[in-house]
Amino acid sequence: MARWRNPFRRKVQAQPAPRGLPDERSRRIVITPEGVPLPFTLASRGSRAAALFLDLVMIIGAIVGATVILVKLAGIVGINLESSASPAGHAVQALSVLWIIVLFLFRNAWFLFFELGPRGATPGKRITGIRVAARARGTEGGRLTTEAVIARNLVRDVELFLPLLFILVASVEGGDVAMASWAGLVWFLIFALFPFFNRDRLRCGDLIAGTWVVEAPRRKLEQALSVSDGARGRSAETGANYRFSDADLAVYGEYELQVLERVLREGRADALRDVAQTICGKIGWSAGAGDELAFLEAYYAQLRARLETGMRFGRRKADKHSGG
Repeated sequence: MARWRNPFRRKVQAQPAPRGLPDERSRRIVITPEGVPLPFTLASRGSRAAALFLDLVMIIGAIVGATVILVKLAGIVGINLESSASPAGHAVQALSVLWIIVLFLFRNAWFLFFELGPRGATPGKRITGIRVAARARGTEGGRLTTEAVIARNLVRDVELFLPLLFILVASVEGGDVAMASWAGLVWFLIFALFPFFNRDRLRCGDLIAGTWVVEAPRRKLEQALSVSDGARGRSAETGANYRFSDADLAVYGEYELQVLERVLREGRADALRDVAQTICGKIGWSAGAGDELAFLEAYYAQLRARLETGMRFGRRKADKHSGG
């Protein structure tokens, strides 16, 4: 017997996810030291590849530009780069070897200098809107360390530049360049495809260093949170006036402001209490039991005003670890 269908029942069609929203598989939740859940979005593999390409283009451009300038300067002062018999020629050869070493170190210094900065991103990563961060252990977040950045960049040499060494050695020593090229290609593909086989899109350097790459789009401070009279520094509960000095407000930056805003929006009593205790311990204050909301609203408003003033003068403080 044929199955009866209700003609008045409307068929529901699945709606596609709105564009611009991150895929749920890319989202990760990390718990801050204040106990606040903070969402992260993993950077796409394409954006990471584009960032590396841009960085390599900038590095090669800087190296070529600096080399051309030095050659021009040598010609201006009358140094003959083709003569090696004279003492000046020996000095030029020694300086050439030193320059090659400097160029090799410059590539690593590029990544270390920028990724150890407050933004945790090279110029290529900043253009593509991503950054390096310490990978969460479970749900506990951490701070990006110098050791982690050094480790992930040393592994990049093994992943990316060792295949080029295969080909170079084979060509110099008269070996089988074709075989060396195939071996280098296989080596490169093994490491290049590694992010496709783990859920956090980690390359080997990230796995060893305990890091991952997340999205970090540049944006202005969000619209100010609407808060009560406590934002003006006066508590409705106790009548206390909260006025913070510049030193009290200089402790935190934009990241902590966004965490504090999330805590105020959610309004959970336990989170308000924990965050208020953390801030009080950091700046040497005592808000008093039951007055955490007014204390945090006042601190939020005054911290926001300080950060916005700094931004108008070209000074940004990304988080509590950066200057500003």
